[in-house]
Amino acid sequence: RDGARVAALKQTVRDALALDSDVAVSINEIACADPACPVLETIVLVMVPGQKTRAYKVHGALDDLTGPALRDALLAS
Repeated sequence: RDGARVAALKQTVRDALALDSDVAVSINEIACADPACPVLETIVLVMVPGQKTRAYKVHGALDDLTGPALRDALLAS
């Protein structure tokens, strides 16, 4: 993966959710085994110290994800 691109997507998450610098953000692509979902999903984990981890799912491959699409998915959740 392009590290700079993933870093930019993580910054999109931080900006969209107004996260502090101590919040960890993880973005990963997984194969979905459920026949109702697409073959690939992008999972965003937001880990705020002392709180339960929040997970956001975005249908589709990480390589196809754009900043605006990610922002829309986060704000729609």
